[in-house]
Amino acid sequence: MLKTSFYYFNLVILALLSCSSSEDSPPISPPTNTVPSNLALTTTVQGVTSNTPYGDGSGIVNLIAQATNAVSYDFIINDGAAIRSSDGTYQVTFNEKKGVAIHEIKVIAYSETDNSINVFKQVTVSYYDGTAPVWADEFFKDGKPDTKNWTYDLGAGGWGNQELQTYTNSINNAAIENGVLKILAKSDGAGGYTSARLKTENLKEFKYGTLKVRAKLPSSAGTWPAIWMLGSNFDTAGWPHCGEIDIMEQTGTNKNEVLATCHWYNSASQSTASYGLKTAISNAGSQFHVYAMEWSETYIKMYVDNVKYYEIALNSNLPFNNDFFLIMNIAMGGTLGGNVPAGFTQDIMEIDYVRLYQ
Repeated sequence: MLKTSFYYFNLVILALLSCSSSEDSPPISPPTNTVPSNLALTTTVQGVTSNTPYGDGSGIVNLIAQATNAVSYDFIINDGAAIRSSDGTYQVTFNEKKGVAIHEIKVIAYSETDNSINVFKQVTVSYYDGTAPVWADEFFKDGKPDTKNWTYDLGAGGWGNQELQTYTNSINNAAIENGVLKILAKSDGAGGYTSARLKTENLKEFKYGTLKVRAKLPSSAGTWPAIWMLGSNFDTAGWPHCGEIDIMEQTGTNKNEVLATCHWYNSASQSTASYGLKTAISNAGSQFHVYAMEWSETYIKMYVDNVKYYEIALNSNLPFNNDFFLIMNIAMGGTLGGNVPAGFTQDIMEIDYVRLYQ
């Protein structure tokens, strides 16, 4: 009987102590409702230099997000699935498209109470699946051609070849749409024609290297498209002393072949000299093809879709050991364009990209 009483006494004491402990402890408060602020997103494209403004071609971009009161971050790339990061850092590789593309990045910052804020940012990145070019124009931004890369020859006068067009710098004759540069030759409605002749003179001039231009050519009779180069001393030496390299020309009468030619001044005969070859091509007006030049101290080679069809050996008597600049245009009529049909209204040369490797 005594042991039983002692047992119940201890239970009462423990119950009292338990009640006392509960009353003495402060109540548990819900967490403060915090909201992130000052969210900033930094994007660093790998390999950016003055020659590679959109990176080294690896497609790698490092992302850093920082916000006050944030404990985690979600990165959403081009509307894809959210990628969680606890420290606000993430590295992404854009490799789904060769060339240069604009990508959209969204970052969401979360607080410990799951409140959030977000920001968007666009980043321009190059990806080349191999060696990156030292200079390129991918024509990814709609509107007029980039003035850092291109200027224009303007006016009429036949251009030494009895050509019929007047060259303009109007967006009606040269415009970028959906990642493609379009050079448009048009009837002016009064018996004449307008077109565009873009060039890199005084902007990008180079000696040696491999140049690739992916293009679709006009198919109308009378159009004379060309991708070609002149020596950078053209203004002082004149033509043909400066030298000319025709990477691709097409006559107005035969749209199933293209030409490659080098022109220079032969001091021995005191006359213009040239060496040219042609190659057959299919669907030049309906499909893109890559027209390429490989240029070294000892040779110039020309290719269509990686197939070589032209080669000339170089020596110190030829003017092909100096800087040259690039030209792209459509002429109308003239010595290679021939007769323009009376019903001609317009035609287009489309350029997907220009890439220089050295």
